[in-house]
Amino acid sequence: MNEQQFIAALKEKGIELTDNQVAQFKKYFELLVEWNEKMNLTAITDVEGVYLKHFYDSISASFYFDFTKVESVCDVGAGAGFPSLPIKICFPHLHVTIVDSLNKRITFLNHLSEELQLENVQFVHSRAEEFGQNAKYREQFDVVTARAVARLSVLSELCIPLAKQGGYFVALKAAAGPEELKDAKKAITTLGATLKEEFSYLLPVEESERTLYVFDKIKQTPKKYPRKPGVPNKTPIQ
Repeated sequence: MNEQQFIAALKEKGIELTDNQVAQFKKYFELLVEWNEKMNLTAITDVEGVYLKHFYDSISASFYFDFTKVESVCDVGAGAGFPSLPIKICFPHLHVTIVDSLNKRITFLNHLSEELQLENVQFVHSRAEEFGQNAKYREQFDVVTARAVARLSVLSELCIPLAKQGGYFVALKAAAGPEELKDAKKAITTLGATLKEEFSYLLPVEESERTLYVFDKIKQTPKKYPRKPGVPNKTPIQ
């Protein structure tokens, strides 16, 4: 998917990019490739791959979840900024907070946001488990999202505590989504959420399977979650 195909594909979905937004995506690609030579941000560095598998794939969440109706988004373990920063470029009103455990990636994100002149973004260097226990962030966000960070049973414990009551946890998953959902049912209920909607679709061009889950945060998360760093991954709630 080259730049023109990307612009056309988004237009088909009702997202018309301005010249400035097109320029932001172009700069994003250039900086991603440049910084990737110094640190491991992504295995995908060709134009077609980045525009399809990073930019378009991230934005596809907005085809099924309405980001115009929310304001604050927290992205857990976003790495090089996916999915939240491509979404932010398309929906500039959003206030985006990214938490990542690797300080090098936070350095990249700070530089990226300055170069793209993004407003209302903040990048926090922290383990997700500790971040979720921090009163400044816990149950503060309209939407918490993550893409390809961990299996859903683990991811739920890192993300749901950050969503405010009445907010959402939006998980972007590949073909294994339905299997992961079965394993995550107890965790999702325990943490105070319920499945609201699920969408299955194919990423264009390569036709790979995607599943998007939207969970409603219906009650407060018990104080003991998330547990200490490393524990959710070793012993998921089952």
